[in-house]
Amino acid sequence: MARLAVNVDHVATLRNARGINYPEPIAAAVAAETAGADGIVVHLRGDRRHIKERDVRLLRKIVQSKLILEMAATPEMLGIALDIKPDCVTLVPEKREELTTEGGLDLITHQSPVREAVTTLKNAGIAVCIFIDPDLDQIKMAHKIDADMIEIHTGAFCDATTGDQKTRELSRIVDAAKIGTKLNLEVNAGHGICYNTIKAFAGLHEFSEFSIGHSIVARAILTGMEQAVRDMKQLILAL
Repeated sequence: MARLAVNVDHVATLRNARGINYPEPIAAAVAAETAGADGIVVHLRGDRRHIKERDVRLLRKIVQSKLILEMAATPEMLGIALDIKPDCVTLVPEKREELTTEGGLDLITHQSPVREAVTTLKNAGIAVCIFIDPDLDQIKMAHKIDADMIEIHTGAFCDATTGDQKTRELSRIVDAAKIGTKLNLEVNAGHGICYNTIKAFAGLHEFSEFSIGHSIVARAILTGMEQAVRDMKQLILAL
């Protein structure tokens, strides 16, 4: 049965839009767990555009399920992770000018620093996931550098505008998940998944966890966080 990890970054985005202290991403995380979330995800960016270090530290004390910290493989972020000790770190690419994460981490190009980050985190008892595109060479490299799991970037599928595009991109994701499973990597999925696109993953039992944020927070504005999480959880349970 696949798990649901809820990303609360966009609660912090709304808070920071006015430079005030609400809405509180900590409260959103508590509501998400109350509604059945299996994990809470936050991305601490170098420019602190939404989640702040203060948020991560408070979440580490409050989250009862699993705290997943998304971050770049930089010395600054490694130091924070080693201090806070989340349950899992997901290594992601990061560009200051991007609106949201635009693609997976290129392990072919950045093999050496990412391998060092993986080793450092695992030696500290922190599980390591790598956010990558559904590319077979990237998945093989994730296995080679000893990652515990991968999160397959599903953005191209979720953003596809034609049936042919969706079919092609979903096929890439499925192939990637099967290779990851054969290599004994835990396989997760995330980016752009909403209440409609999640249904495409029915019967794909290779996936252990779905990381979903924007669509849940968007629905929560209208229905409340607990109901939004319950709605998504039910869809995942039906896969």
